[in-house]
Amino acid sequence: MDAAGGGSTSSGGSRLEGGVDAASGSSDASTSTDAGGTTGAARTITNVYYAGSTSASQALDLLLPANARLPLPLVIRIHGGGFSSGDKGGEESGTAAKAILAKGYALASVNYRLSGEALFPAGAKDVKAAVRWLRAHAAEYGLDTDRFASWGESAGGYMAAMLGATGDQATVFDDDSLGNPGVSSAVAAVVDWYGPVDLATMDSQQTAHPPASCPSSWLQHTPASSPEGQWLGGALDTPAVSTKLTQANLVAYVATAKTLPFFIIAHGDNDCQVPWGQSQELTDALAKVGNTANLTILAGASHGDARFESTQSTPDLTLLASLFGR
Repeated sequence: MDAAGGGSTSSGGSRLEGGVDAASGSSDASTSTDAGGTTGAARTITNVYYAGSTSASQALDLLLPANARLPLPLVIRIHGGGFSSGDKGGEESGTAAKAILAKGYALASVNYRLSGEALFPAGAKDVKAAVRWLRAHAAEYGLDTDRFASWGESAGGYMAAMLGATGDQATVFDDDSLGNPGVSSAVAAVVDWYGPVDLATMDSQQTAHPPASCPSSWLQHTPASSPEGQWLGGALDTPAVSTKLTQANLVAYVATAKTLPFFIIAHGDNDCQVPWGQSQELTDALAKVGNTANLTILAGASHGDARFESTQSTPDLTLLASLFGR
């Protein structure tokens, strides 16, 4: 598996004790990275500042499983919150997080600048910088750079898919000033739960297929007051935002990518925030370039439905395991 590209375009909870020097990101205990070794006791390294600042918005936590075989596949979890809220701590507990660690994988949870602090594409630049930091420091923590996966829900799903779609091409999301220039931010797999991908088509998709529980009251995405409007800096149908709207379209990057990772996508057909058509649009775009995504549409599931954790965590990890060979 190509660490830079991640794959071909063909088909293809509680916190643990641990610490880190918050200013430098250097760990307070060493981890053997010898092939065939194991991690020993479980550890959590908290608040690693991956972009050279000491801002909580540009920090990640790294959770290492107990007694797992090295080097470790890594799942990079990215929180949702409409690009305006959320925190990495929420990605470190729950069914999916526990299952990831139980599988013997490392888990990184990432904070990024939100729309109230910095407009598009700052938050996405941060996510890319976090992956570069993790790859640059992989040897220190026993991480397998060929087996990185991104996993996100809602806005975090957008970020996870962004990493997958842009891993082998220069885009507006790249910013060498945030650290580790020249290091790949690609991933080998993407888990995208109900994330938006083409902000311009969200309202038309919801109009065409209104959710049963909110046929006339679903979230409008075009206004400046919408989560996407606040992130891009204005109403989506205005000239001032048109360039950003084009740059934010992940489907366009799928079309120009030479290599793409494996995509695992899940969405509910009763989602009043992000239409399920977004996940179908991404799946169709991937199919056009020969990449067969694994798409699950959960009947009756709403946005953030607990059924994603309870029904999708195990099969999604099984798919990752088949890809990673462990």
